[in-house]
Amino acid sequence: MPYWISQMNDFVLLSESCIPIYNFPTVYKYLIRSEYSFVESYDEPTRYGRGRYNRKMLPEIHLYQWRKGSQWFEIQRDLAVYLVSDTKYYTIFKKYCRPACYPDEHYIPTYLNMFHGSLNSNRSVTWVDWSAGGPHPATYSGVNITEDFIQSIRNNGTQCSYNSEMTSLCYLFARKFAPSALVPLLSLTSTVMEF
Repeated sequence: MPYWISQMNDFVLLSESCIPIYNFPTVYKYLIRSEYSFVESYDEPTRYGRGRYNRKMLPEIHLYQWRKGSQWFEIQRDLAVYLVSDTKYYTIFKKYCRPACYPDEHYIPTYLNMFHGSLNSNRSVTWVDWSAGGPHPATYSGVNITEDFIQSIRNNGTQCSYNSEMTSLCYLFARKFAPSALVPLLSLTSTVMEF
């Protein structure tokens, strides 16, 4: 089940298998001070991206406008208002986006690309390990949870843009964590997580 975290101007969609990798003040400051929302929106020229496009969406949505992205995102209130106000494109997706098209991976990225790309950072703040390949990311259980593991997620060598400047603080959350990770994560709350 996805969870929404809302605080004043921002909404964050997370799943039950997501964890914060920084404390609340760090996450809050990062999101509230950002000039942009954090929604992945990219052109995927494979069957998992363009291959999910339905030509019945023409003439409103063209293949060159079609985008894919993670369903785990952060969106600022002004952009959220645009999205929930849309009836035209949502209706098109509701009618023509059928498996293997998934609205949670295509609707928001495509809509933002078409109309509000300048308000979006075009990246996610949720770290995911896709190194194993396949349709699902790696899942981490209790045996994987150590201080070094959390630090390796934080310091993974990624550089990203934040308010038009480069930073190494790119991810605020991580997934995918099994229920067995809870107790080991709780043992790190006062040291690593600073809760």
